[in-house]
Amino acid sequence: MFLDTFHLLAANAADAGFLEKLNTDTLNLGDIIVTIALFLILLALLKKFAWGPLMGVMDQRAELIANEIEQAEKSRIESKELLEEQRNLLKAAQSDAKAIVEGAREQGENQREEIVKAARNEVARLKEAAQLEIASEREKAVQAVREEFVSLSVLAASKVLGKEVSEEENRALIEETIAKAGDGQ
Repeated sequence: MFLDTFHLLAANAADAGFLEKLNTDTLNLGDIIVTIALFLILLALLKKFAWGPLMGVMDQRAELIANEIEQAEKSRIESKELLEEQRNLLKAAQSDAKAIVEGAREQGENQREEIVKAARNEVARLKEAAQLEIASEREKAVQAVREEFVSLSVLAASKVLGKEVSEEENRALIEETIAKAGDGQ
């Protein structure tokens, strides 16, 4: 029908009574005006009842998306800060661990030195005790040899002299001789 109307418009364009013919023959100008008016009313109603709420929903959706983006950005920043904090804590823990290991190493070194020092002191004490014991035993041996020498000297002197000399006099004489011989060394 529209093609016929356009075809008719093209053929009758040269006529002066084009609008009148248009009104009477195929197109009704009143219908066009009413249709346009109804279309405009329909657009106004759609704008008020459909487009407005639809745009409100779209605005709410856009606001919701903007809020979610903002929350995501805040979460990203917060996670970045937490990650940095965790890295700092890890660095602190590593330096604490190094300090603990270094302290343990130093403490072990100090204990080793104390043990070595205690062992050296014990060796020195044992050496000194052994030297004192050796000196004491030597003194005892010298004393025993003196006594044996005195006894043998008394026995030999009494045989040589053929008489009995008191043991006390003989002992005093021999000890005096030994002391003089010891001073001469």
